[in-house]
Amino acid sequence: MTMKTRLFLALAAAVFISGCAVAKTATGAAAGVGKTAVKTTAGVTGDVAGAAFASGDNDDGDPRPFEADRNAMMDVDAALQAAKVSRRNVLLVLGANWCHDSRGLAAQFERPELSEVIAQGYELVWVDTGYRDRNLDVAARFGVMELYGTPTVLIVSPEGALLNRDSVHDWRKAASTPYEETLSYFRQYAGGR
Repeated sequence: MTMKTRLFLALAAAVFISGCAVAKTATGAAAGVGKTAVKTTAGVTGDVAGAAFASGDNDDGDPRPFEADRNAMMDVDAALQAAKVSRRNVLLVLGANWCHDSRGLAAQFERPELSEVIAQGYELVWVDTGYRDRNLDVAARFGVMELYGTPTVLIVSPEGALLNRDSVHDWRKAASTPYEETLSYFRQYAGGR
């Protein structure tokens, strides 16, 4: 088997088991500190839909909001600062454009009623995790030491407390989660009311 074939099979396996693999948080260079990867949207830029399609690579119609060239920690810091003023919670979506569940959640965020909840209740940051090997320090900052799959959703108070610790990993099947369940969940945690 050639090296090229092995690489292809490894990448294909990563895509097929995207909701099952575990990534442990590392620190320093191993965690990708200094690598960039986030998209700041609602509340900071105010444009959920426009930001989600900004990357341009959208052949299947799903949004692709995760940008590998963003500085994730700077975007999180900016969202926390904005949240202190707006009294909204910070919504961190850790995922990747290759992941259909990450794109599926982004697509649900564009539906009118949920889009309004997100815009009024959250400072939204899209954190690109690559193949769960990038920006793991963002999750670790809030006490989440492993990513079991993508997307992983962290809801953080303006003071920096993780509010949804028991359900951060529940979104690995976001593309098949009923819309009403998704809407109810994000209404429950929305701030700024």
